[in-house]
Amino acid sequence: MEKLPLSEYPRPQLYRDSYKSLNGYWDYKISKDSELPTSYDGKILVPFSPESPLSGVNHILQPDEYLFYHLEFSLSDFVVLDKLLLHFLAVDQIAEVYINGHFLGKHIGGFLPFSFDIRPYINADKNDLVVKVIDLTDTSYHSRGKQKLEHGGIWYTPQSGIYFPAFLESVSFDYIESIKITPDIDKKEVVLNIKSSSKIANIHIFGMDRPIDTNKDIHLKVKDIHLWSPEDPYLYFFKVWTDNDEVSSYFAMRKFSLVVDDKGIIRLGLNNKPYFMKGVLDQGYYKDGLLTPPSYENYINDIKLIKALGFNTVRKHIKIEIPRWYFECDKEGLIVWQDFVNGGEEYKFSTIAFPLITNRHKNDRNYQRFSRLVIDGRKESLDEYKETIKYLYNVPSIGLWTIFNEGWGQFDSKDIYNELIGLDPTRLYDHASGWHDQGISDVKSYHVYFKHFKLKNTSKVGQRAVVLSEFGGFVYPIDGHKIEGKKTYRSYKTLRSWFKKFISTINKDVIANIPNGLSAMIYTQLSDVEEELNGFITYDREVIKLETKEVKKILDKVHY
Repeated sequence: MEKLPLSEYPRPQLYRDSYKSLNGYWDYKISKDSELPTSYDGKILVPFSPESPLSGVNHILQPDEYLFYHLEFSLSDFVVLDKLLLHFLAVDQIAEVYINGHFLGKHIGGFLPFSFDIRPYINADKNDLVVKVIDLTDTSYHSRGKQKLEHGGIWYTPQSGIYFPAFLESVSFDYIESIKITPDIDKKEVVLNIKSSSKIANIHIFGMDRPIDTNKDIHLKVKDIHLWSPEDPYLYFFKVWTDNDEVSSYFAMRKFSLVVDDKGIIRLGLNNKPYFMKGVLDQGYYKDGLLTPPSYENYINDIKLIKALGFNTVRKHIKIEIPRWYFECDKEGLIVWQDFVNGGEEYKFSTIAFPLITNRHKNDRNYQRFSRLVIDGRKESLDEYKETIKYLYNVPSIGLWTIFNEGWGQFDSKDIYNELIGLDPTRLYDHASGWHDQGISDVKSYHVYFKHFKLKNTSKVGQRAVVLSEFGGFVYPIDGHKIEGKKTYRSYKTLRSWFKKFISTINKDVIANIPNGLSAMIYTQLSDVEEELNGFITYDREVIKLETKEVKKILDKVHY
């Protein structure tokens, strides 16, 4: 039997055995009629969007079209307990879900997971699952990331529908719904909050079993703390169970904060010590799967390449990944700067592009300038930011949240920042990566392209660290592995000239600025993406353009 794509259990921090993957071939139909269909156009390979080559469809869904999925499945080989949870890790953009003719609910937003209990509606033999999708892409205010109907340059092919795994979990009434994990290296403890209808759970942790109260914070002392770092990514694994449910999970003891070095300069800190975060931008796009990796091996290979190149940090740019990706970062020791996904109405060129040249920053309460006139859109985005933090809160490797990037749908960042730090005070924040800085959060963030970056002093940035959160972007195209299109970055005809420019930029823009206060760098970027050919590796992941050891040799010189 052919292996289903991405069929392994996708959530390592809430792993349970009762699992049935729904990935594979579904029926699909694309129509301008909103009524549920009685016949279908053909087969689509889930979880790949219909726009991706791997889906077998190759159709860009238009805003006036409906995409229907249909799956007939049996539960004869699956033990069904008190609840049967139907999970979708991402469906872009608005989804309605039906089981055996019953409407389960509607979900808006293409980057976050959702689930339904389908136990009351299932049949003993045959079950019919239908998902109805519309995707307005950039014609509405909903979150969309870098997708654009008129794509090209830095904007990519839009995607729709189910593009992350779908699966079933059979659980009891006393199942473990979630675990919230907060490590505190200063107090030498980890705080666990286990959500369950059961009043008591049991935990196997630090080599011993003990009962634990649920639905409240439980403080557990950690003896002989083994700290997590990119150089030593140590993870603590544990199990939690009730009478009828068991999950396994893990955490790490680490701390991200601002610290002051011996010269009085504010720096990014890891485990209470200055730590220079040298990172690379990763958009998470793949030639055949677009937003979806063809397999989890693609995740592993990308992360291992980032480490081999000499980086200790990755900026996950305008995308949320499958939980398995974060596990690989935790395991390999790669700090993650996690972007929130942008939304808003059609962006104004003067707002999102001019600051690259003029360096003028505008007040983000001007909703018209920032394409944020729709109140419902602002509320929806804020809810998604909070849900993103809740979803990824336990991930040890996430060290910084990026709220807004380059003014894309930016609004009320002071209020949003103050609200979000109440949800998660354990990480650093960049409220405005690139420009339209409002003088808040933990970092003063610069994007510098087409010229050298020179940091004279940090007197105007306040009690913040200075980070170069995007720079570089040098293009070296590889014949046979490139997509022709709009030129957006500086191109080099020879590998030697490209690498020479890379070395010069690291020396002048990064190393020379560290004594003056630079605390981190994010180079653009890991891989080519569609018309952007500025990656270390080609879009198809077939050619690494430089010897990794040569890049690492340069990056090893980047430190305090």
